[in-house]
Amino acid sequence: MCSWCYGFNSAWESVKKSLPNSIDIQYVLGGLAPDSDEKMNDEMRYYIQKNWQKIEMTIPGVKFNYDFWKNCQPKRSTYPACRAVIAVREQKPQLEAKMTQLIQKAYYLDAQNPSENNVLIELASQLDIDIKKFGKNLNNPKIQALLLDDIALVKKLGVNSFPSLVLQTNNKLKLIKIDYNSPESILNQIIT
Repeated sequence: MCSWCYGFNSAWESVKKSLPNSIDIQYVLGGLAPDSDEKMNDEMRYYIQKNWQKIEMTIPGVKFNYDFWKNCQPKRSTYPACRAVIAVREQKPQLEAKMTQLIQKAYYLDAQNPSENNVLIELASQLDIDIKKFGKNLNNPKIQALLLDDIALVKKLGVNSFPSLVLQTNNKLKLIKIDYNSPESILNQIIT
């Protein structure tokens, strides 16, 4: 549910296609906003909508469906979506990125609220997983603990903004500068 991460998708897909097979990709969730049933306040709604506009101006081809703000009761709560990704990861790690894409499409293009369990279950039903197990795991303490482990790893890696890329080689960490419009710039930092 990070709008800049959504905007980064095209560049990231291009980078991934060009990476050598020797590089393993590990997705780590940052959490961002803990569970809350409170409606998002007007100030935060305005801030996020302005961010969407900035992303549309910065990254060619990225569009948002602003009907979300009319059709949904936004909450400042991203943990449910994060747990959904982890619940998929626990069943089929190879579908983790696909679940993230489904959440982003639902949120940014289809004006659905991925803070709601019913939306997440509907999205996960599009994947080849045990949907009953997924539904049970959405609010399972084990899945929450795995999310908190991811958040702790993000801090340990020194990540303080999203999206972020960190390259680990021989126990050394290197933060990769994100360029939303130049996959080549990103690749050069990784491969050289």
